[in-house]
Amino acid sequence: MSSVLSGPPEQVTDSEKRSYVRDMFTAIAPRYDLLNHVLSLNIDRRWRRRAIERLDWQRSPDGLYLDLCAGTLDLAAELGSRPGFTGRIVGADFVVPMLQLGRGKATGIHPVGGDALNLPFPAGCFDGCTVGFGIRNLADIDAGLTEIARVLKPGGRLIVLEFSTPTSWPTRPLYLFYFRHVLPFIGRVVSKHMTAYSYLPDSVAGFPDNDGFTRQMSGAGFDNVGFEQLTLGVASLYSGVARGK
Repeated sequence: MSSVLSGPPEQVTDSEKRSYVRDMFTAIAPRYDLLNHVLSLNIDRRWRRRAIERLDWQRSPDGLYLDLCAGTLDLAAELGSRPGFTGRIVGADFVVPMLQLGRGKATGIHPVGGDALNLPFPAGCFDGCTVGFGIRNLADIDAGLTEIARVLKPGGRLIVLEFSTPTSWPTRPLYLFYFRHVLPFIGRVVSKHMTAYSYLPDSVAGFPDNDGFTRQMSGAGFDNVGFEQLTLGVASLYSGVARGK
């Protein structure tokens, strides 16, 4: 993270990270969807479909769901477009320009400006929650997970889709070369932002491994926690069920 913020990770304050993340995503919002699809070779669409499959929304198809760190609402739209889904989705993000660009992707989505560390919702109001490629951007991941557990009903499912680093040979070195060199170059050219796509590999490198993040979920109030690696470990899908209060 030191390549884009004012110092090494241990010296970057929560306030500095929050400000950087908000300003960065505001700047790249117009090109965000395009770059997601181009840089992932469109595989991100498959990942989102898998995330919604794991949400178990059929248990309450007319329920209320939260898409947190919702960005341009792609994950919310994936749920909202499912045949048989008749519920409502709140898409929450503290980068309001991202939400504005996602309007109209599906019916039943209600964008709300809100900070993941201090959600403007009462306890136990959501039947499920998704977080797509946003949990690593939180200034305090443990606090964010605890806040998600607070607003979920007991038994409500959390699905987290996040980048991860492959561990197998030769996938790992090929991926790291692409992620550290090719992706930042393309990102800079298309987005016109000098650091956003250098922040991305830095933030993924600083995110816990699969076992570490599942432990964080368990500690924050989730049971039946598990993970699934996607596309040779380039991304991971985490799931857990909110513990009874």
